[in-house]
Amino acid sequence: MQVAQPAPSRETVAVWHHLPIEIADCTGASRGAVAGWEKMTTRVLTIEDDPLAANEITAELEKSGFEVEWVDNGTAGLARAMSGEHDLIMLDRMLPGVDGLTILTTLRTVGVQTPVLMLSALGDVDERIRGLRAGGDDYLTKPFDPDELVARIEVLLRRRREAPAQSVTVLQVGALHVDLITRKVLRDGEEIALLPTEYRILEFMMRHAGQTITRTMLFEAVWGYHFDPGTNLIDVHMGRLRKKIDPPGVRTAIQTVRGSGYILT
Repeated sequence: MQVAQPAPSRETVAVWHHLPIEIADCTGASRGAVAGWEKMTTRVLTIEDDPLAANEITAELEKSGFEVEWVDNGTAGLARAMSGEHDLIMLDRMLPGVDGLTILTTLRTVGVQTPVLMLSALGDVDERIRGLRAGGDDYLTKPFDPDELVARIEVLLRRRREAPAQSVTVLQVGALHVDLITRKVLRDGEEIALLPTEYRILEFMMRHAGQTITRTMLFEAVWGYHFDPGTNLIDVHMGRLRKKIDPPGVRTAIQTVRGSGYILT
C-alpha cells in the first residue's frame, strides 16, 4: 500500500518518502524477508542539495528497505537532524544555508550522537580527515557505487546496535556535582535548589564543559527553539543560575565568552 504524502512546505523544505508495506503471514518467511522487515523501521535523513543525487540516493535506499526523509538545504537539515528522530544521517559536505561541517560540529557539540555518513565530491585526504575529526562516522566520495553506499549504512547501523550502552548517572565539573537520577545539585557538598529550567541549563553546560555554548545552542537544547528569538530569556535564567551556584567571593563557574556565548569550567 502506498501512502500519499502532502506537498512539503517552503519552511521545512523536506520531502518524506514511505515504502509500501505488505503484511503477510511470517510463518516460514525467508531470512531475507525478515531482514527486509527490520530495515523498514530504519529512518535515514538525507541532507543533499542536488535533486538528482537525492532522488538516486532515495530510490536506492528505499529499494533496500529504508525509510528516507530528504532535506535540500543546511538550515532545515540542521533542524531535522537535531530532532533525534532518525537512525542515521547522510550529510552532504557542501550545502546552502549551513555547510555540512558546521551541521556535524553542532550536532556533536549539543550531544546528538546519531551516526553520520558524509557524502562529498571533495575527496582529498585532508577533507576526509576534517569530516571524520568533526564527528563523522564515515566518509564516502562522490560518485559512489550504490551497493557500497548501502553496505556502509548497514555497517554504521550494526556498530550502533552493538555498541555498549553508556550509563552516566553523575556529572562533575570542579566543585559542581549533579546526580542525573535524583536531579540533586551540589557545590562543595552543599545542596543547591534549582528551578527546572535552571537545572536543564546547568546539566547541558556540564555535559559540554570546556566548550563554548552559543545562545542558539541553549535555546535548542533547553527550550526547543531552532533559532535565537532575540529576547533576554537566557540572560535572566543565566543570572539566576550563577547567583545560586556561585557563593560570594569565588570564581564564577560559568564564564561569558564575549560575542559567542558561555563556557563552564
